[in-house]
Amino acid sequence: MDLPLDISAIKGFLGDDEAETLYRRALEESGKGPVLEIGSYCGKSTVVLGAACQQQGSIVFAVDHHRGSEEHQKGEFFHDPELFDAAEQQFDSFREFRRNISRAGLNDTVVPLVAGSEVASRCWNTPLSMVFIDGGHSLEAALTDYRCWAGHILRGGLLAIHDLFDKPEEGGQAPIGIYRLAIASGLFEPLERTSSLAVLRRC
Repeated sequence: MDLPLDISAIKGFLGDDEAETLYRRALEESGKGPVLEIGSYCGKSTVVLGAACQQQGSIVFAVDHHRGSEEHQKGEFFHDPELFDAAEQQFDSFREFRRNISRAGLNDTVVPLVAGSEVASRCWNTPLSMVFIDGGHSLEAALTDYRCWAGHILRGGLLAIHDLFDKPEEGGQAPIGIYRLAIASGLFEPLERTSSLAVLRRC
């Protein structure tokens, strides 16, 4: 399924095939309730999810503190100096995120939650049709994202997880760790894998 907009100019790490899967699944599910993502960065996945939700009259909650994960910090491999606020001496992707959401015409579809995952979840009571986890890749961060949000997914709803690598030499193992945890819990069944993106359905 082709995306209805061009996301090639948006900074991010979501592959085109993964974006198409994410869009298709969100389009199927978002009519049943809002979607939530953890880890928005500059909004590439947010725009994909938002385009699907907009068609269904739904919304996307985009959870990100916009200070970057460990690998985005100064001196690290994925650091982008264009996203570093020299005055504040901090990484800050929020301005770029807002710009991309506005350019995509999604200001009335995307609700940014500028906070960490655990903080944003503390008083959460809204059932979700789909949750997309693409936040910090440490084991602690990935487990926090899963434990804070998996229980809010409607029965029959979807859990999508990005950056799954079967072998340690291919990439970090925290995302695939929570993928395996979700299956072992008996609460989720795997639906599909597209490159490093996995989609599961809540039983």
